[in-house]
Amino acid sequence: MPGVVNLLPAGKGTAVRSQMDVRICLRVRERRDVDLILGQGAFNAGWHAHQLTKPGDFLISDPEHRAPERHRAYLVTDDQVARHAAHCAPNRPALPGTGPDTPEDTPQPPHTRERPSPHGAGHPAPEAALWDALNGASPDGVSVADLAAACGRTQRWVYYRLREHAIAGRAVLVTRGYWRAARPADGRPTGSDGE
Repeated sequence: MPGVVNLLPAGKGTAVRSQMDVRICLRVRERRDVDLILGQGAFNAGWHAHQLTKPGDFLISDPEHRAPERHRAYLVTDDQVARHAAHCAPNRPALPGTGPDTPEDTPQPPHTRERPSPHGAGHPAPEAALWDALNGASPDGVSVADLAAACGRTQRWVYYRLREHAIAGRAVLVTRGYWRAARPADGRPTGSDGE
């Protein structure tokens, strides 16, 4: 795998690529891949990643590495790590068994749970509140800010749910930032389950 950029589909992700100041390029098969990973004109400037031959060889392009220069990474195996850890273990300071910095118990992973309605037990859950607001929207739609207020969630959360509804054909973007539930006149299914 020549680099992070190759994880992006060809022709897409150029906005992301232009924001990457540090680029690492392993061996590539074609000259044009050098320009794709390291930036337009990199190959003509001497960045010849297609000529890297040794295992672990790579080129790095960042503000501190402006000229092409080969670098080499080495593979550290699990056995080498285990030997090194065993070698250094006798020199490790002992941790105190008790004291103000000692945790009372082992930390647990955070629990994910659906938050109840911010308006109390008598009000619908955020998903239902969002769907009710979309169904009650005028033909001009309802703003994302109003949808967030209706369900008591952040606009980011609302955008994720709107995307799900839009993919399922349940919601329609009327104009930038304004949404409503899909209606039969839209040629899309209605209802929260897509039927």
